[in-house]
Amino acid sequence: MLADTRSYQDKSQAAVLKQLNTTTDGLTSNEAKKRLAQYGPNAIPEQKRNNLLDFLKRYWGPMPWLLELAIVLTLILGHDTESIIIFVLLTINAVIGFVQSNNSQKAVALLKKKLEIMATVRRDQAWQALAASQVVPGDIVQLKIGAIVPADLAIIAGNVTVDQSALTGESLPATASAGDLLYSGSIVKSGEVQAVVLNTGTTTYFGQTVTLVKTAKPKSKQEELMLAIVRYMLYLGIAASVIVAIYGLYLHESPVFILSFVLIFLIGSVPVALPAVLTIVQAVGAMALSKKDIIVSRLTSLEDAASIDIFCFDKTGTITQNKLSIIACQPLTGYTAEQLLDAAGLAADQEHPDAIDQAVLNYAAEIKHPLDFSKRQQFTPFDFATKRTEAVITTTDHRQMRVIKGAVPTILALYAKQHPADTAPASAAIQQLATANAKKGY
Repeated sequence: MLADTRSYQDKSQAAVLKQLNTTTDGLTSNEAKKRLAQYGPNAIPEQKRNNLLDFLKRYWGPMPWLLELAIVLTLILGHDTESIIIFVLLTINAVIGFVQSNNSQKAVALLKKKLEIMATVRRDQAWQALAASQVVPGDIVQLKIGAIVPADLAIIAGNVTVDQSALTGESLPATASAGDLLYSGSIVKSGEVQAVVLNTGTTTYFGQTVTLVKTAKPKSKQEELMLAIVRYMLYLGIAASVIVAIYGLYLHESPVFILSFVLIFLIGSVPVALPAVLTIVQAVGAMALSKKDIIVSRLTSLEDAASIDIFCFDKTGTITQNKLSIIACQPLTGYTAEQLLDAAGLAADQEHPDAIDQAVLNYAAEIKHPLDFSKRQQFTPFDFATKRTEAVITTTDHRQMRVIKGAVPTILALYAKQHPADTAPASAAIQQLATANAKKGY
């Protein structure tokens, strides 16, 4: 039984390796095979579909039951033609739903195949490129810039910045070094590390989230809508049937004659064409969305989305592009916006930009503000120990200026050493600026 990923947070490297029964040299191929058999592939298991059963399920549910009841009632009355028409409508509804679901499943499977990631794993004391699905607990993996973290890991050597927005919603990269944890699905933005695999597949935090989503069985909004329509129609049908029955008894008609009219009213109250019409409309909508590279895996989800009044969800990477952007440069005092942009741009790593560097470079390009990198005399990339980037640049009046770029607390701590009396006002000004922009939605 594997331990929860977070339980490794405060353990030493030696304790982690001992608990996983591995070493920094990694596993042997034989041991990896045993663990793969024990823990399973590093993937979220897909439920195997039986096409026949999946198709037959289209005849099972509240709306199909009503149509099937209508078929039985029309057969009782001897209206064979109407029974056949209702059955054809029911089958059309089932076929369209099945075909659309099958096509979307094929598209998703093809997409997954194209996006299958590889991992650099140490096996038999040598680095090998393996499919991420073959990674097992205890493996030693190597991650470089651009790599997707294949499982929940504990870093044993190196430093990285990682984009964890898929899990946390935070667009700013997080820094991690030896002893820290990395979670499956994160993306390495800078640095290089070696790490030991703690959990794979459904035991990772990402896997647990996917499993919870799969267990959710919400009632379809379309189903609720159609049942509401049918319920009101049945109320009208029952009311009409009662009136007809009372009138028939008043006229001393035979019970069989009265019952035939009651059945006609009840059948007429069932909107037999409604499910087929809705399914066809949704199929047309799904086809239109597919031309925009949107895969609709469940037709009823279109109605669910259309009926939403308030949608609360994490915006990062969902309604936004998961990219930092600059809207304006606002210097505090003594400098112009152009000078601030020059300093920030020349303190950016244009060869391997992180999220903040890329935002600065993109903004300069958008407003057509050229950055003269020949003015940069010295550049020190982001350092995990000091948590800042430094550059020495030549100003327009031929002076040398030291530019430091980092998080607000880092910059304020450096500023306090040289200007202790001005630190509090500067901090207050930054807070006021942040609050003002937050009110504008930034």
